[in-house]
Amino acid sequence: MSGNKKANLSPRIENRKAFHDYHIEAKLECGIALQGSEVKSLRDGKAQLQESYAAIERGQLYLYKCHIDPYSKAAIVYNHEPTRPRRLLAHRREIKKLEDATSQKGTTIIPLAIYFKGGRAKVEIGIAKGKQHHDKRDAIRKKEQDRDLRRAMSHRG
Repeated sequence: MSGNKKANLSPRIENRKAFHDYHIEAKLECGIALQGSEVKSLRDGKAQLQESYAAIERGQLYLYKCHIDPYSKAAIVYNHEPTRPRRLLAHRREIKKLEDATSQKGTTIIPLAIYFKGGRAKVEIGIAKGKQHHDKRDAIRKKEQDRDLRRAMSHRG
């Protein structure tokens, strides 16, 4: 490892359920405005994205229902509220594109992952359309077929 390049040891917190419940049409990486205790909790990997979503209010992009655990080593008075709305940092034209995309019925913005890039917390959001029940079954069936095929190929040799 070179002297000025640090390894990214912070975890990537993913929303695995999003790929099961939604068709992801487009992705966008944006920053997130956090408090100090939230950053420390994220570096410990203490966050959940399962029920969270993003919405546009008054020209700003916000992340709702994202649960970041209070930092265990901080005093209670300096800690943050776990599910507070957090502002996502994106360019005005990107927010306008997201607004146009979500104006269609059944389309929403969901967070796919939170990770660190260059020391800054980033959120990968996706424009998503909800899957029907039969679509979910088809996805599960395809995954099982791929797994069986890989298993058969590995036992062949």
